[in-house]
Amino acid sequence: MIPALSASPGYWQDRPPSEWAPMVEAADGLGYDELWLGEMATYDVFALAVAVAARTRRVPLTLGPLAVGVRDPMTIARGVASVADLAQRPVAVALGASSPVVVRDWHGRDHSGSGTALRESAVAVRALLAGEKADFAGEKVRTHGYRLRLPAPKPELTVAAFGPAAVRTAARLADRMVLNLVTPASVARLAAAVREEARAAGADRAPRVAVWTTAAVDPAPAALEQLRRGVVGYLAAPGYGEMFAEAGFGDLVAYARTRPHPRELLDAVPHEAIAAVGLVGDRARVRARLAEYAAAGADEVVVIPASTDDDPGGVRTLEAVRSLP
Repeated sequence: MIPALSASPGYWQDRPPSEWAPMVEAADGLGYDELWLGEMATYDVFALAVAVAARTRRVPLTLGPLAVGVRDPMTIARGVASVADLAQRPVAVALGASSPVVVRDWHGRDHSGSGTALRESAVAVRALLAGEKADFAGEKVRTHGYRLRLPAPKPELTVAAFGPAAVRTAARLADRMVLNLVTPASVARLAAAVREEARAAGADRAPRVAVWTTAAVDPAPAALEQLRRGVVGYLAAPGYGEMFAEAGFGDLVAYARTRPHPRELLDAVPHEAIAAVGLVGDRARVRARLAEYAAAGADEVVVIPASTDDDPGGVRTLEAVRSLP
């Protein structure tokens, strides 16, 4: 048994940003359950979502995770409602704390108290997207007096989680929790944690669990190189480093935490490290990994395909994953 399959563009730094177009068209035509559109260093997600809707026929959209330290609840709710109205299809929203680099360095915003901001934003965004008039004053988030003038989409709310505070927020306030670049063992722990938090809160059910994972089926060398670059920034990060160490890459994590030049760290990353947190290999290996994610508690896997000159947008990888029995 494999989980439900969604897809997301990778926004790979070494590829033209416009490769989102063949990727989303392929995901739509192949029948992926949902299309996730993140936001970081390229497109504004609301602008991209309208363009994606014009290039696709039916695939539902999830926007985010959106950084709550950068976007306030009113702008999130207005943006989601705008896309839902213009696209005339289901549009969900995901919220996350993001990173100090994005919030503090790129946007010049305060990243302290990000767990509180995530929890408070989830409360305020859900109310606004339900069509309620805003009246919320928290420690980090405040909004008063605004109500959507567009139809209230009442979408599903997803929270990006990894640490205990975000898992707790997901359990209490979200319909779905999303995990990024994690091993099946980490999925199992975090899925169990969100279920336990939901029980402790007296919830009728725990949120579903989605896992974002990079993918390359029968990968060419260029695809493996791209995926190797993609894990470099995670190896020294708190929590992620421990996860990679648990997966057998303790020496690599220790080296990453000496802060070598990124090029030197990349040279040390083996292919096995990307396979530990991704769908990498032949079809049999990829199907086995999907089954491992399902057994660990993932209800949905979001496929982020590698994109190369031989496979722009990762279309062949999307085809291969979708064809698995």
